[in-house]
Amino acid sequence: MPILRIPSIKAEMGHRSNASVYNAVRAGLLTKPIKIGQRAVGLPDYEVSAINAARIAGKSDAEIRELVHRLHAKRAELVTL
Repeated sequence: MPILRIPSIKAEMGHRSNASVYNAVRAGLLTKPIKIGQRAVGLPDYEVSAINAARIAGKSDAEIRELVHRLHAKRAELVTL
């Protein structure tokens, strides 16, 4: 599973700045980044795709927050496998 870095996330999701990505994380509208190095973070590509698909489908912010919650739970499941 590819991990997208912040510039790729901005391009995929239409964010114009790094701050807008982190604001979406704080608002619960984007999953929390994972550390992939000492000074590097990213998101699994399937999480970005799922959130984009929800936006395209016209889901509300509340529904996207629930999706983000489920995606975080899925991360926990992957660790226990």
